[in-house]
Amino acid sequence: MDIKHRLNGVLPAFDSLNKELSPGFCLVDNFPNYFSLNIVSHKDVKARTTHLNHLINIYQDSLSHPSTAIVIADTGVKNNVATFVSHIQRKQNIISKAIHYAMNVTSAEAELFAMRCSISQATQFPGIQRIVITDAIPVARKIFDMSIHPYQLHSIAISSDLRKFFSINLTNLISFWDCPSDAFYTVSLSGQQCRLTTEVQ
Repeated sequence: MDIKHRLNGVLPAFDSLNKELSPGFCLVDNFPNYFSLNIVSHKDVKARTTHLNHLINIYQDSLSHPSTAIVIADTGVKNNVATFVSHIQRKQNIISKAIHYAMNVTSAEAELFAMRCSISQATQFPGIQRIVITDAIPVARKIFDMSIHPYQLHSIAISSDLRKFFSINLTNLISFWDCPSDAFYTVSLSGQQCRLTTEVQ
């Protein structure tokens, strides 16, 4: 059991010959205008407030647009056990809610896996043309980083899903928004208060 526990953390990490990594075939080469990373300096109070208000406006606007999916994800690692949570919301309905646990993984790997699951699910729902993901900027960079890194297999899987999503419709988009876990902004949803972030303790 001890050996099995230790081997749980030994996973293949690289696939350097995968087509998704081929020059000229990467997402950044074929779909450079289909995705965006929205980052803000948290030291600039005015810019941070404007940024978060813009995100809230996107969320509120999505409540009346069934073609938009909001993905809210968060992760935490405690006692070598990673917990990752993702919510996918369309209009006023949570269409997917998942909680996963894993051992012997880093926080970054857990976050990227949560994003992989969320994107895979969100791109499968018919009629979705825009996906907005919050609190995921650092790991989102890994999706479009085609160099060799420990999370390459997750990046390849996400790239494959996004390639299919972008190819279905030329108007399909995905945007990643910096949304710190200490941003306690709330919006009204069917008479209840819903946070724009999910926190894993």
